[in-house]
Amino acid sequence: MKRLLTLLVWVCCTVTGAAQDSIGVPADAWQEMLDAYYSDGEEEETVNREQLYELLGDLASQHPNLNSATREELEQLPFLSEAQVADILEYIYKYKVMRSWGELILIPSLEETQRKLLPCFFVLEPKEQPLFPSLKNILRYGKHDLTLTGRIPFYRRKGDRKGYQGYPYRHSFRYTFQYGQRVKLGLIGAQDAGEQFFSGRNQKGYDYYSFYLYISKLGRLKSAVVGRYRMHLGMGLVMNNDFSLGKLAMLQSVGRSTNSIRPHSSRMESTYLQGGAATLTLLRGLDVTAFVSSRKIDATLDSAGQTITTLLTSGYHRTESEIRRKHNATETLGGANVHFRSNGFHVGVTAVATHYSLPLQPNTKQLFRRYYPSGSNFWNVSTDYGYNSRRLNISGETAIDQGHALATINSIGYELTSSLTLMALQRFYSYRYNALRGNSFSDGSTVRNESGLYIGAQWQPTRQFQLMAYTDYAYSPWAKYQISQASHSWDHLVGITWKSSAWQILARYRLRLRQRDNAEKTALEPRTEHRARLSLGYESQRMTLRSQADWAQTTQRLRSRGYMLSQHAGLTMGRVSLNGMFGYFHTDDYDSRIYLYERNMQHEFYFPMYYGEGIRYSLWARLELSKRLWITMKIGTTNYFDRDHIGSSYQQINQSSQTDADLQLRFRF
Repeated sequence: MKRLLTLLVWVCCTVTGAAQDSIGVPADAWQEMLDAYYSDGEEEETVNREQLYELLGDLASQHPNLNSATREELEQLPFLSEAQVADILEYIYKYKVMRSWGELILIPSLEETQRKLLPCFFVLEPKEQPLFPSLKNILRYGKHDLTLTGRIPFYRRKGDRKGYQGYPYRHSFRYTFQYGQRVKLGLIGAQDAGEQFFSGRNQKGYDYYSFYLYISKLGRLKSAVVGRYRMHLGMGLVMNNDFSLGKLAMLQSVGRSTNSIRPHSSRMESTYLQGGAATLTLLRGLDVTAFVSSRKIDATLDSAGQTITTLLTSGYHRTESEIRRKHNATETLGGANVHFRSNGFHVGVTAVATHYSLPLQPNTKQLFRRYYPSGSNFWNVSTDYGYNSRRLNISGETAIDQGHALATINSIGYELTSSLTLMALQRFYSYRYNALRGNSFSDGSTVRNESGLYIGAQWQPTRQFQLMAYTDYAYSPWAKYQISQASHSWDHLVGITWKSSAWQILARYRLRLRQRDNAEKTALEPRTEHRARLSLGYESQRMTLRSQADWAQTTQRLRSRGYMLSQHAGLTMGRVSLNGMFGYFHTDDYDSRIYLYERNMQHEFYFPMYYGEGIRYSLWARLELSKRLWITMKIGTTNYFDRDHIGSSYQQINQSSQTDADLQLRFRF
């Protein structure tokens, strides 16, 4: 997607020129590009956005060697198509090594923006030795990275006075040991505000710990991980506890069918697997992946404590009731994937089996939960397939579950001319289909109860002007949340980008036509959602500026309107980098809320929403004390003009403003 690539290059060049250092592009800069993947920041996309930020942030801070990169490593970059990944690997295989970034111009499928973007994630170094390094060399030449992060609130919530069992401060640590891209070991500890620390259920300190050991390129062993990890197999119908791309990013990644294993290196307390996974190359083009996981999970149990009514993913353990639901059930799963690739064709088979220590028993009196997974044992089997060439990309996956319900997704992309690419994607997810670890393209948030057709196009008639658009129709034959019968939705988006050497203009408009229950829940009524954004940006070697206007309107019987005007500025002076923002928002209510990116600490994702009337302002500063030590600080305030308290229940703040201060210290040795 050309508009996406332009925004990524703009962010990358700004940060590279402003804050390039020995560890590469700061990971926190990559939060800004996420808005290009998710067109209006809806709640169901938040987890995907955080996981995508985690992945790109790690790559940007580690800077792996492109000359030693595997297909799976390149496929992690969502701005590269399947054909472009193949062309990069073919070039390096043919010429043994890429010595300068100027050689990227010799790969015809790469555009200028992609050629500029790749150096932001990779470095060019001699190829790694084929022999796996000795333990002595790993310990001697490996790099240590320790990051400490904390947040101080300048307010008190209701739960801080009575209800929360811990103090109101949020803090974490993150340690990584790494030898090139072959060995990586990590440990993360994290504490949410209000959780116990060295007390109560958390006698060992932090409420959450994550650990992993990752090894790659050891003979026939392509990759292996022990500890906590994430996986993506095929197109995600059976196994994907990693991110999935939104509708905008799908335009660029058409044809992508990914098999990958990577460590779980974030403070997110849900969806990860715990155990071990490995991928072996048996023959050229033939890979086998096996994995097993067993972990404690949070769940709401019935009154007798015999069944699970709800699986919980928030990770909060602040109140007595939240603490009682912590780790009160066990999830065990295992599976395998066999994948073959040759001459542009690829085919794979995946099987996954899952067991819960207590049976799932959702509240089926709620119509939309009628076909939610029920029982203790589940399994899924799928086959994925495809063909990729320079101009044509075909990809798909078809799966069944233990009840023999069907799910299938299929896409085709074609480069009609050098400036115009078209794609189409079809999916059918039975309302009876259940995949507890499935996560793929959809209009909603699950691989269930949806049939649809997505058509998209990207067009670049000149180097300065770019246009992309899509339309997506989805039909759900069964009830959904707030929809008590069969329904449909239609989603349209068009985006335009114009850029020169220093200036860039972005314009985007989205129209979503949905259906919702009426007040009596006797019939469906239409719900129309409009969202638009206009952004003007300027960047030089030392300064970046961006002025932005966001507008939203939702109509369902009553009309709700809202807008936000914001100004962002960045300045670099030697070893000091500053970034500030100021915004005014005014919306009728929650239905016309606005989402806006805001720079935060490295490895700390922040993409808040605003509704009502008020202002938001923040200042972010990063100081390079030495080539091994960095300190980052931020203070931000939200002032509301239309209320005398913020939030509700235990989260309620009895004042009209909210101020937080963040501090991060990073040491590399």
